[in-house]
Amino acid sequence: MTAKTNRAKLTKGYVDRVRPGTKDEFHWCIEPKGFGIRVTPTGKITFVVQGRVDGSGKEARITIGAYGVFTVDQARDVAREHLRSMRMGIDPRDAKKADEAAKVTLAQVMEAYLARPLQLKDSTKAEMRRHVEHVMEAWKDKPIVSITSADVRKRYEEMATKGLRGKGPAPVQASIAMTTLRTLINFTISEYKRLDGKPLIEHNPVGILRRELKPSAPRTRQIDRRKVGEVWNMLDTARVSARDADARAGVDLVRLLLLTGARRNECAMLTWDRVNLDENDPTNCWWHLPDPKNRNPVWLPLSRQAAELLAARKPADDDKDTSRYCFPSRSKAGHVMDTRAPLEQIAKVIGMERLSAHDLRRTFVTLGVKACRLDLAKLELLTNHVPQGITARHYLETSDLRDYHREVQAIADFIETEAAVAKAQAEGGNVVALPPRA
Repeated sequence: MTAKTNRAKLTKGYVDRVRPGTKDEFHWCIEPKGFGIRVTPTGKITFVVQGRVDGSGKEARITIGAYGVFTVDQARDVAREHLRSMRMGIDPRDAKKADEAAKVTLAQVMEAYLARPLQLKDSTKAEMRRHVEHVMEAWKDKPIVSITSADVRKRYEEMATKGLRGKGPAPVQASIAMTTLRTLINFTISEYKRLDGKPLIEHNPVGILRRELKPSAPRTRQIDRRKVGEVWNMLDTARVSARDADARAGVDLVRLLLLTGARRNECAMLTWDRVNLDENDPTNCWWHLPDPKNRNPVWLPLSRQAAELLAARKPADDDKDTSRYCFPSRSKAGHVMDTRAPLEQIAKVIGMERLSAHDLRRTFVTLGVKACRLDLAKLELLTNHVPQGITARHYLETSDLRDYHREVQAIADFIETEAAVAKAQAEGGNVVALPPRA
């Protein structure tokens, strides 16, 4: 059923006399042509304008606003502007979209980016939110087009020299945060357009950090294998003297990282349902990573030392307050998040400027190659790096690695032996480790 139409000179008096019908009714003004009101059966009156966009053949009907919000004369002026735009070949609806796009904020762009069908890991989403909400807090609710190169340079230098809260230099975090901003602005360039079809932002302001954000040289920092025994003994001592359960869990987490070469969060978020401890068969001790960084689910062997570490942490079956995490804490996450305290203590004692959880990963691989003479390809698998060669990618088992128990056991045994030597030497003994067998 089509809406009823009427034609008249629209004035305040005319509009006030209009009565609703049983369906929508349109009352079109004789001047300007295309200006009118829509009256619904409930009596709601809304100003509208209708016309054809010159050169496109498209007919556009645009809602101006409700009667009462607009007077008749105000709505007529708006209608004339829209009709003028149509005669110039501009669809006012496109202009409105372009105007709305120009107002989109950094926070809105982030939400649109994270809502894409492409699956991002929860940790990646959380990191992007943290950057926008904290590092870029001053910009997040402002139009993204307002962020200038000068703004970017200033914020980067603040972060790089003072950190987020002025606690000290944080150049790495500054680079990561600005890489996030660059990603979001590139997304804006591809998704948000001006009225003429050009990108809302034509040049990414993060480009001013071209040199600072260049890929850095690969890091090689790790624990010297001649000091790994001393480090292991320090961790044992730190565990015994830990001030509380959270601190002890942090130390144990560092110990497991050194024994497995895993990424920090892979161990920190480990839950008991993904751990298998077999008292009768040490080679049947393993743990499972269902969603690692490279999205290659993997089952990994546990050395005797790693299995004993976890077994010592495993709560009794009748403990009602048991956490599902192997390294629980009172943090909001429910598990240990920060390993800096024990790592900083270790670095200071062994003469390193600093030591990170990822450095333990490099140490694991280096010990495997240099001290234990293990195959690098196997160590790549054990640290969940999927081989890049065609044959290895398509024919080699990269998920179930439980048969590589010998390799992780060799590294753990080396660490344990070096710890025994370091302890004996610290106590005044004349002890040296035997060279590894070829």
